[in-house]
Amino acid sequence: MLRTSFFKHVAQTSPEPMAIEISHADGNYLFDTKGNKYLDLIAGISVSNVGHRNPEVLTAIKNQADQHLHTLVYGEHIQQPQVLLAEALANSLPAPLTQICFVNSGSEAIEGAMKLVKRVTGRFEILGCNNAYHGSSQGALSLNGDEYYKRNFRPLLPGIRQIRFGNFDDLKRINVKTAGVFVETVQGEAGVRTAESSYFKALRQKCTETGTMLVLDEIQTGFGRTGTFWGFTQHGIVPDIIVMAKGMGGGMPIGAFAASEQHLLQFTFDPVLGHISTFGGHPVSCAASLATMRFIENNHLAEQVKEKETLFRNHLTHDSILEIRSAGLLMAVELGSFDKVLQTIRHCLEMGVITDWFLHCNTALRIAPPLTIRPEEIRSACEVITAALNK
Repeated sequence: MLRTSFFKHVAQTSPEPMAIEISHADGNYLFDTKGNKYLDLIAGISVSNVGHRNPEVLTAIKNQADQHLHTLVYGEHIQQPQVLLAEALANSLPAPLTQICFVNSGSEAIEGAMKLVKRVTGRFEILGCNNAYHGSSQGALSLNGDEYYKRNFRPLLPGIRQIRFGNFDDLKRINVKTAGVFVETVQGEAGVRTAESSYFKALRQKCTETGTMLVLDEIQTGFGRTGTFWGFTQHGIVPDIIVMAKGMGGGMPIGAFAASEQHLLQFTFDPVLGHISTFGGHPVSCAASLATMRFIENNHLAEQVKEKETLFRNHLTHDSILEIRSAGLLMAVELGSFDKVLQTIRHCLEMGVITDWFLHCNTALRIAPPLTIRPEEIRSACEVITAALNK
């Protein structure tokens, strides 16, 4: 009955959803109504970094729910969960990224950042990257780099052009008319594409020379996923804006973007309330996020990522695997065809492991488990993937 209603009344996003009827979740596992147990290798798409229903996150949620839920549009009342989380995030970031603007999702954070670069610079031209993914709202979609997902929704925002991620020559296209450049620290949906630190440093220098704001999208890479709390700190640069969401909430919906006080003050006048959100910084989500941060830090999860990444790479050996691209526990197992990926996903599901593919790279298998995954679970997951490939 529930399955029938799912297809009849819940708006569908693809012709073939996974359609597992989930009964509950715990730690690194999901359970369905038939009693099947699944090791979650995608963490709700890089969301459940501290595992499902993390006890410390649950405690924070319950404690805050006992105090109050929504009170007023974001930014009007002093609410302890917002303030403590903003302070913790600011302390995790280099100067001058001292202020946080809370929203509800990664897409919303991108939208706010797009407004801010135009407001601060007085310019309207924005650069994104080929094969980038920043969300599916109008502005975020305009920034995305895959025409397949854009063409049936045009016209989109004007003044947006694409450059090639990691390409030094394309940095010449950044000029005094460019308001901002939006770049993922690691291109996630492109199938985990990385760039050298020298590229990020050259990008930072070019933006500084032209008065262009550099915006780094850490929606998938933040909160420890790449082996440091923020991925960009591995490159020795500081962006003008950093965008965050997904793993930020421990399973609760929340997003944010951070910038300097000087820049974010631009939203307070001409016009007043230049960027607002009714539910942005919801107190329960903020409490969950703060608990998530503390759990990652207290349990040294980011410091364990590289070792776990290596364990995956050492145990994922098969003739069908053409390449493994990785940035910590964000990994793409290249199989060469969408058909192979789909078959592997189905076989893994039958054997109790949940995997997925990438929007802009459907020839690779996605691995992005909770950071709490244990070594024995990694070895078991690799055995299942290998068995699926054998099928």
